[in-house]
Amino acid sequence: MLSWLTGAVVARAAARQAFDVDGCQTRPVQILHIATASDWSAAVATGSYRVSTLGVTIDEEGFIHASLPEQVQGTASRFYADVREPLVVLVMRTEALEAAGVPVRFEDAGNGEVFPHLYAALPVALVDEALPAAFDAEGTLVY
Repeated sequence: MLSWLTGAVVARAAARQAFDVDGCQTRPVQILHIATASDWSAAVATGSYRVSTLGVTIDEEGFIHASLPEQVQGTASRFYADVREPLVVLVMRTEALEAAGVPVRFEDAGNGEVFPHLYAALPVALVDEALPAAFDAEGTLVY
């Protein structure tokens, strides 16, 4: 629990340094999104990733959920621990997303922790890496 709390504090500090009070980007930041391998494969075939989170599209949610590197383990354990299909971690840079017209905003998750949200479909060409991911025996997402 302490490592998750420490990660949350670090993530809030990083978000404050990278974004202004309106959630607008002020410096480049690496952000990550956990996806099922099948959703990512479908996106590669169409050129656009449109999944907000497990089983929910950007059209339904209004944005695509993402995390800072420090937030990924918490996100993985809270929302993906029971997923039995292969996962991938999509690695992106906010600067490239914004330059391509994909708005990125940091927003409060309702618990005081802020997360990046992508307010447009994600062109697959803007993903720097799609890293295979799996949980190890201790429950850590390894990618």
